Amino acid sequence: MKSRRAVARATALLLACLPAWVAAAGGLPDSVQKVLTRHKIPASAVSIVVQAVDENTPRLALNVDTPRNPASTAKVVTTWAALDMFGPTYTLPTRIFTTGTIKGGVLQGDLIIKGYGDPYLVIEDFWSLVGQIRRSGIREIAGDVIIDDSHFLVEEDDPAAFDGKGDALYNVLPNAMMVNFKSIDFVFDADPASGRVEITSAPVLANLDIVNHVKLASGPCRGNGLTVSTHSVQGQGEQIEFGGQMAAKCGRFQISRTIMSPAAYTFGAFKGLWEQWGGTLKGGFKVAPKPAQAKALLTWQSRPLAEIIRPLNKWSNNLMARMLLFAIGAHDNPPPVTRAQGEAAALKHLQSRGLDVNGIVLDNGSGLSRTTRVTARFMTALLRQAWRSPSMPEFVASLSIAGIDGTTRRRFRSGPERGRMHLKTGSLQNVSAVTGFVHAASGKTYAVTVLTNYTNANYGIGTDVQNAVLGWVHKL
Repeated sequence: MKSRRAVARATALLLACLPAWVAAAGGLPDSVQKVLTRHKIPASAVSIVVQAVDENTPRLALNVDTPRNPASTAKVVTTWAALDMFGPTYTLPTRIFTTGTIKGGVLQGDLIIKGYGDPYLVIEDFWSLVGQIRRSGIREIAGDVIIDDSHFLVEEDDPAAFDGKGDALYNVLPNAMMVNFKSIDFVFDADPASGRVEITSAPVLANLDIVNHVKLASGPCRGNGLTVSTHSVQGQGEQIEFGGQMAAKCGRFQISRTIMSPAAYTFGAFKGLWEQWGGTLKGGFKVAPKPAQAKALLTWQSRPLAEIIRPLNKWSNNLMARMLLFAIGAHDNPPPVTRAQGEAAALKHLQSRGLDVNGIVLDNGSGLSRTTRVTARFMTALLRQAWRSPSMPEFVASLSIAGIDGTTRRRFRSGPERGRMHLKTGSLQNVSAVTGFVHAASGKTYAVTVLTNYTNANYGIGTDVQNAVLGWVHKL
């Protein structure tokens, strides 16, 4: 009969030979297990993979094949699929057409702006685009501005459907002709000398009317007591009305909102910039497909994909990710492109690269979804594939640098970990996630994924789990 010591040695040898994929809670590092215990998070609610980019066996693995909601870490799937399909220099066009004739600087017809899904047409670039139109020889537009957003078929129509916050920037729905994320910054300046509150907007939109009923109040600045309501104005723009009170000691503050349709916003921005460039416009705008007889005037190209995915991932821009998924769908499908076609095309491409996409659900590609599902095994395989790719530098550069920029700028701000992690974070109600690369003190680089789906995981406890894992990896 074997002694207890011999049995113990045999058991230890057997456990050492087991694949890391079957690691259980008892195999977690002490620092990680302590966090789970302190927050009463069961190991079954967490998936973890830590694997060196040049090794075939993980150093740590827990619940690797459990489908979980990844929140915004889903953006690395969308951005990597696009980068791998198109390459870092890929661009998306915005095309300008005209009807009628141009004589003496006057366009005797309509100007058509047709979008193809540029997700990063910020106001500065739109200013340059409008300048190109002005320099093409047009000084006056006698007709209307036609907005053609027919390249996408967006079946969703309620930006408030996700959480009831329809004017929040993270809830903007995709559109093939989108300018500046449809974002408006409203700046409130308290002026005790005049007894008024001045309200300005950036950008200034020609078809946005700001009605100011805000009263200047005395007392300490304890937030604001503003009221906001919006009204359509003859289908061509919006009126936003501010009321309530603002304490004089508040000085200045800013709120950002999205209150206009993509077409109304595009027209308002165009008209204001057109006038800045010295142009005049006689008509209004309408949303319609490009007329068959329209003539091509010029084509504006977006910023390269490598530039687009940096703000998308570093600052977790939902709208950009959602629009990029449509661009992926347009690769193999004629317009109008649907979200479902984008999801199918992305998964098909990843599968062609050898990734197991069984059970993976991208939904809208941004992670702002209750139905998106990934596994830690899939995310790690994707990261390791990206690391071996010629486009690796562009992909890694798009991720937030811990302690320095993006969504992890406040993590690991001091100590040896600062600047040694390239990460994508994600957070939804009961969801907390992180994925990316850790450059360990030893010089090795590890692909790391931590997915926590548990009650109130998004209220700090999920971040504690992530930081415990990331800190442990850095010491490897």
